[in-house]
Amino acid sequence: MVQTSIVRNGTLVKPPTFTSVEAERRHRKERLAAALRIFAHLGFAQGLGGHITVRDPELTDHFWVNPFGIHFSRVRVSDLILVNSEGKVVQGDGALNQAAYAIHSQIHEARPDVVAAAHAHSFYGKTWSSLGRLIDPITQDSAVFYQDHTLFDDYKGVVLDTSEGKRIAEGLGNSKAAILRNHGLLTVGHSVDEAAWWFIRLEDATKSQLLVEAVGKPIPIEHDLALSIQKRNGSHEAGWRAFQYLWDEITRDQPDLLE
Repeated sequence: MVQTSIVRNGTLVKPPTFTSVEAERRHRKERLAAALRIFAHLGFAQGLGGHITVRDPELTDHFWVNPFGIHFSRVRVSDLILVNSEGKVVQGDGALNQAAYAIHSQIHEARPDVVAAAHAHSFYGKTWSSLGRLIDPITQDSAVFYQDHTLFDDYKGVVLDTSEGKRIAEGLGNSKAAILRNHGLLTVGHSVDEAAWWFIRLEDATKSQLLVEAVGKPIPIEHDLALSIQKRNGSHEAGWRAFQYLWDEITRDQPDLLE
């Protein structure tokens, strides 16, 4: 029987625990590099925009992020940079994307439960964001965001200041995702795995709704059922678990990301 990171001896594996800070830090950095490669594979790396961050397990007001100017498809663990609460790179040789600091520092500060956050200028997500609307629970997959995503409806241009990042963090509230009007998508999670999966799933949901509304009026899932789907399939563990198939694939095909 083929073993994967999600099934061992026929049993579903749960999110890992760690016996040392060093092991947990390495794990988070590996997942971050893998998520960036996956985003590249899915076409989310457009221009210089986009970033995924993960909180350091020891220096909890610091986060690891992809360096500015390196394509997602080329990022390795060794390329990641560690940024402190003042926006200074304290480990690594890469440059910091100022927008990454402005947005993510405020999210990590406002939400101690958030381990990772993802933002990119994906095609369908940024297109949908121009409508200034939340997505509807028109499919089982999109229902995972039912009453668990927000609309940040106050676009003021390229985010370069932490005051704007603070407003985005406030707009996100306690949800796992936000649609940033005229900008794109933002997702968070208790792990890189979860945050990355919610971004992938939300991009897919925006694509689905754009397509169906181009030809007709979709029939939404009724409230109680949508809410039950959200609680079951939209949990932290469900988000983590869904990412494991992508982890298996990318690390098999591109093992250099772990360098």
